[in-house]
Amino acid sequence: MKRGLNLVAAAFALTALSYGLARFAYGLLLPQIRAELFLDATAAGWIGSSAFAAYCVGIVLTFVCGGRLTPRALAAFAGLAATAGMACIMVASTGWVLGAGVALAGLSTGLTSPPLASAVAAHIVADGRARANAVINAGTAVGIVFSGMAAALTFGAWRELYGLFALIGAAVTLWLWCAVPKARSNEATAGISLDLLRRPGVATLCFSAFAMGLSSTAIWTFGADILRGAFGVSDTGIAWAWIALGTAGASGAATGVLIDRFGTARMHTGALSAIVVAILALAASGFNAAFGFVAMSLFGAAYIMSSGTYLIQGIALLPDRPDLGLGFPFLCLALGQTAGAPLFGAAMGVMGVTGALFTFALPAFLAIFPRSRHR
Repeated sequence: MKRGLNLVAAAFALTALSYGLARFAYGLLLPQIRAELFLDATAAGWIGSSAFAAYCVGIVLTFVCGGRLTPRALAAFAGLAATAGMACIMVASTGWVLGAGVALAGLSTGLTSPPLASAVAAHIVADGRARANAVINAGTAVGIVFSGMAAALTFGAWRELYGLFALIGAAVTLWLWCAVPKARSNEATAGISLDLLRRPGVATLCFSAFAMGLSSTAIWTFGADILRGAFGVSDTGIAWAWIALGTAGASGAATGVLIDRFGTARMHTGALSAIVVAILALAASGFNAAFGFVAMSLFGAAYIMSSGTYLIQGIALLPDRPDLGLGFPFLCLALGQTAGAPLFGAAMGVMGVTGALFTFALPAFLAIFPRSRHR
C-alpha cells in the first residue's frame, strides 16, 4: 500500500512537471516571451504547435519502445526531456532556440502518460486503478497553479522561472526513478496493432479527442495573450487567472469518483459542454474582465475532467493494453492541438479575437456526440 502511494505521488509530480510546467507554462508566459523576442502571433502559434507535435512523437515512441524499455525507464526519460527543454527555453535568444526548447518540453508529456498507466496497471489493485489514474492526471492542474503563483511573485522574470522549473524537473526525475518499481509491466506491451482501433468505441473516442484538442488551443496557447493584448489585463491579473485555471482543474482528481456516480456519458457531455462555455466566456471578456477569470476557471476544471474521461474510457475499451488505451485518445487530442495552435493564430489575424474564439468553440461542441459506449 505504501509503495503504491509513493508511485502515485511520484507519477502525480511528473505529470505536474511535464504538463503543468514544461508544456502549458508557455501559454502563461507567452506575453512576456513575445515582447522580449519580438514574436508575432503566427510565430507564437507555430512554436506552441511544436510542443503538441513533439507530444505526438513522444506517445508514438512509448508505443514503439514499450516492449523494450520498462515504464520506469520511459518515465525517467520524460523527466529528463522536461528538464532539458525548460533549460533550453531559459537561454533562448531566438524563436528557433525557443521552439527547440518548447518541442523538447512537449516531448516529455508524450513520454509521461502511457508508461504511468502501465505502471498503475501493474502495481495498483484493479479497483483502485481508475481513481489512481484520475489523481495522476490532475497533476497537470497543480503544475499550472504552481507556475501561476511563481509568475505572480516574479513579474517579468520568465527566464528565471524556467531555470527554477528545470531544477524542480531534475529533483522529480530522481524521485520518480526511486518510486517506480523496476519490474516490467505484466501486459504484452510490444508492438502496435492498428486492429485495436477497430474495437467498438475506440475510433469514435479518438475523433472526439481530436476535436476537443483543436478547441483547447484557444485557451492553452493564446488565453493569456488574449487577456493581455485584446482585453488589457495586467500580467499580474493574467497570473491570477492562470492560478484560477489550475485550482479549478484540481477538481479533475475526482473524475474517477464522478464517473462511478454519474457514468462516462454524462461526464463526457458535461465536461465538453463546459469547454464550449469557457471559450465563449473568454470572448465576453471585452465587456468585463471578470468573464476572463470565469472562463479560465471553468476551462481548467472542464479540460482536466474531459481528458480524465478520455483516459478512463480508453483504458476501459482496451483493458489488455492500458498504454494504448490511454495513448490513442491522448495522441489524437495532441494532434488536434498541433493543428489548432497555428490555425488559431492565423484565425485571429483574419477574423479578430472574437471571431476566432467563436469558431474554435465549435469543434468542442461537435466532440460531444461521438463517444464510446461501454459499461
